[in-house]
Amino acid sequence: MITLTNIIKAYPLGHDQLVVLKGISLTINRGEFVAIMGPSGSGKSTLMNIIGLLDTPSSGSYLLENAEVGSLDENAQADVRSKRIGFVFQAFNLLPRMDALRQVMQPLLYQGIHRTQTEERARQALHTVGLSERISHNPSELSGGQQQRVAIARALVTDPAIILADEPTGALDTQTGHEVMDILTNLNKQGKTIVMVTHEPRVATFAHRTISIQDGLILTKKQ
Repeated sequence: MITLTNIIKAYPLGHDQLVVLKGISLTINRGEFVAIMGPSGSGKSTLMNIIGLLDTPSSGSYLLENAEVGSLDENAQADVRSKRIGFVFQAFNLLPRMDALRQVMQPLLYQGIHRTQTEERARQALHTVGLSERISHNPSELSGGQQQRVAIARALVTDPAIILADEPTGALDTQTGHEVMDILTNLNKQGKTIVMVTHEPRVATFAHRTISIQDGLILTKKQ
């Protein structure tokens, strides 16, 4: 599903450069649930952004489903991103004046899919995360856990090959975070490939494999 080979990411820093990723090579198979862990500044968020085509590597190869995507131009990457990758963020990233149904419909509307089909698929995605009774509620009328479920439904609605979850339980209490992880686990059992960044060892135990990063290098790959 994902093959990274000698990925280097550097940013200009005055007359020098800051090298954040220092030759990352990694394979993630279809249907895996992988957790990426590391201290602040380790490069894990940069790695997630490259996998999600939100950033491009300075050098190295990124194959997604056997196609080179790391060197695509911005428009081509955006097209791949919108169709093949779903995102779940710690901060939910919901629009404050839009109800749950319309939040989830947005990715499909951007793709130009007919509104009737868009609404049907959005309702199904919200049903999948247990929010059928909350489709007309705005974020201010939902708990943190419910808002994250809306975000997961929004990530699901395009039927992506991969779900990228960046600290998906970071803004939630322990019980609500466990419920969100149960949803991600069930999605993985249905065949979704999930890559998750987390700083919580307890959350990482839900994954099949944990990849530890420090100073831009992979330290360990634990089954």
